[in-house]
Amino acid sequence: MHLEGRDGRRYPGAPEVELLQTSVPPGLAELAAGKRRPPRGAGGADPSHSCPSGAAGQSSWAPAGQEFASFLTKGRSHSPLPQMSSSRSKDSCFTENTPLLRNSLQEKGSRCKPVYHPEFTAEESWEDGSADWERRYLLSREVSGLSASASSEKGDLPDSPHVRLRLSKLRRCVQWLKVTGLFVFVVLCSILFSLYPDQGKLWQLLALSPLESYSMNLSSHGDSTLLQVDLAGAFVASGPSRSGREERLLVELTQADPSGSRWRRPQQVTHNWTLYLNPRRSERSVMSRTFEVLGREAVSISIRASLQQTQAVPLLMAYQYLRASVEAQVTIATAILAGVYALIIFEIVHRTLAAMLGSLAALAALAVIGDRPSLTHVVEWIDFETLALLFGMMILVAIFSETGFFDYCAVKAYRLSRGRVWAMIIMLCLIAAVLSAFLDNVTTMLLFTPVTIRLCEALNLDPRQVLIAEVIFTNIGGAATAIGDPPNVIIVSNQELRKMGLDFAGFTAHMFIGICLVLLVSFPLLRLLYWNRKLYNKEPSEIVELKHEIHVWRLTAQRISPASREETAVRRLLLGKVLALEHLLARRLHTFHRQISQEDKNWETNIQELQKKHRISDGILLAKCLTVLGFVIFMFFLNSFVPGIHLDLGWIAILGAIWLLILADIHDFEIILHRVEWATLLFFAALFVLMEALAHLHLIEYVGEQTALLIKMVPEEQRLTAAIVLVVWVSALASSLIDNIPFTATMIPVLLNLSRDPEVGLPAPPLMYALAFGACLGGNGTLIGASANVVCAGIAEQHGYGFSFMEFFRLGFPMMIVSCIIGMCYLLVAHVVVGWN
Repeated sequence: MHLEGRDGRRYPGAPEVELLQTSVPPGLAELAAGKRRPPRGAGGADPSHSCPSGAAGQSSWAPAGQEFASFLTKGRSHSPLPQMSSSRSKDSCFTENTPLLRNSLQEKGSRCKPVYHPEFTAEESWEDGSADWERRYLLSREVSGLSASASSEKGDLPDSPHVRLRLSKLRRCVQWLKVTGLFVFVVLCSILFSLYPDQGKLWQLLALSPLESYSMNLSSHGDSTLLQVDLAGAFVASGPSRSGREERLLVELTQADPSGSRWRRPQQVTHNWTLYLNPRRSERSVMSRTFEVLGREAVSISIRASLQQTQAVPLLMAYQYLRASVEAQVTIATAILAGVYALIIFEIVHRTLAAMLGSLAALAALAVIGDRPSLTHVVEWIDFETLALLFGMMILVAIFSETGFFDYCAVKAYRLSRGRVWAMIIMLCLIAAVLSAFLDNVTTMLLFTPVTIRLCEALNLDPRQVLIAEVIFTNIGGAATAIGDPPNVIIVSNQELRKMGLDFAGFTAHMFIGICLVLLVSFPLLRLLYWNRKLYNKEPSEIVELKHEIHVWRLTAQRISPASREETAVRRLLLGKVLALEHLLARRLHTFHRQISQEDKNWETNIQELQKKHRISDGILLAKCLTVLGFVIFMFFLNSFVPGIHLDLGWIAILGAIWLLILADIHDFEIILHRVEWATLLFFAALFVLMEALAHLHLIEYVGEQTALLIKMVPEEQRLTAAIVLVVWVSALASSLIDNIPFTATMIPVLLNLSRDPEVGLPAPPLMYALAFGACLGGNGTLIGASANVVCAGIAEQHGYGFSFMEFFRLGFPMMIVSCIIGMCYLLVAHVVVGWN
């Protein structure tokens, strides 16, 4: 905002408001600092009169500002409010003028006319409740929203108030149906979950020797169709080696066939299950297998050991009956996953709530089939290392943003690109891809998203398009090394694959070449996808700034809990501010024509202006932040290469956050916590529960088994080619729909058993490379396909630039298809044509 005198000139001493990330919107700091200026629509002056001069104008507006300032500054000595300039012009008459009002004020002359709304006056008592204000505020939102949309698309307002009334009734009806349907669904799932108790697994301790076997008879259940047997011991997930000398256990399940003739002896139905033991007996794992149960006949389980040593092998065994077949469970899991995606795609509810609803439905399904988990097990499903990494890095970025470093980096990036937008975008994407190859993708986006948003705001670019491009290249770059993406870490960490020669250096060299080819094709493809899209905002920058200001004021008002009289008064004042600004926006949309900005030719002049405005605000805090952040990133590298450091990524991020909180001397801790993306953390927690529940419903295992069956059906001379193609595309499509971490963990033993099958005869490394390409690149397919996508969307939404599922899908899915094609062709040439196995 600027101050203008009677001659229409702007004065350099006018106070300017700089928008912070979350807490204080533009204008609130001026009120807190006691500026003698009412909020828009809050003044009691007559709009027909000119601005009062001298002390008259000051005395009429000072009390309200002082009262508001005393409330905001009480006990908030460390609140990061913007620093206001104390210089004032000597002109006796000032007008509050946003860039949106310049043309109209120049046309009307120098007469002072404050923004005014007849329903919002300074004489109203602070003791009045905010209910009336909220009703008028919501009503004005509906009317102004219709006016804005209609004027921006058609150029005029709807034909009559009856149309607006009908649309309002239709929206209310749809909203009522949505709320009613979701509430009935939640109540039904809650009832189903509560009807079936937590069965709990009763583990039995067994000690098997080479000369003994264990057998037991199980009583059958009439309503059960599956029997799940769990064994815990020193097992390996892969199959036998080519030598065939492994120690093993043979589990044999026998049941009489009730479908036989009554005059003949009942036939026995036998199921065999072979498990291979770890020779070191050090690592413990739980193996599970389900068997079909026929009718009410008794079931017999026999376990025999084939050992090279005479020492007994300790085992734990548990079993439970399930009331649904594998096909029925997979169907239920598919329906739940489709429902979650429908809620997210059509934006029926927030994605966090959609994941929570899907988790509840999956838990209810597990309870119905007889596999209800306990609360302890559900909590164990959550990957707390990922949540700790996110939380710690969010704290670091929140404190980092107070230094002005992100604005400084945005100006430097604009200088390096010399005002060329596409050069700047390609440079940002390339840097993000390189960093994500050595850092975690989530960490890269946590650092890059604030810089990108600042830069786009300074250049009047749409941050959504640039952020989507960045996160796509972050996922591509993360696949280049063994530590860049979680699927790669899981593959390289497998001991059986290391014995086959799939080490860190070989895996990185193999993936790096393929990802470089993918990047060479992805940059021209990105330019082609953006060919007909305008990266600049379609509306004038003044209207864009006003809309963003309205959003920030509304968000601030919603975050204030009316627990006291002062907070109620502040919320009422903010709602009045939003009401006045929305009326102002509706009027200006009728008079302004849309203007599509062109690329900035005077970039050198803009660089000088940006450098004066965006500087490092706290050099000492910046030095502390750079020191702690550098140490955290250094520890990330050491964690990947030095085995002696017993700190996971989550612990490193948490410790770094604690260090920086101490060094920065943060007293108002709530300000930092407000910048943590709690919705994103809850989304990941719900997503982990959902994916683990779907795994218990055999969805991921079913996908892996069907892929293996398709590979076996191909003739031997074409089997390697078909295997690479199938694994790449199944992994890519599955990773775009479900989390790639449990999918990768499930597919590794399936592919290992497939490679060790003498009837198949496939080498394991090409299959693992295909799995890595598909799982990493497939995350670009949808918004929830990769963790970095969700983190970037959450931060952008917090800044007022959230993008929807379909906005990401329109760009991410074509990029995923093309990048997977390039990766598949590279693997086919390397392993089928050249024979690099």
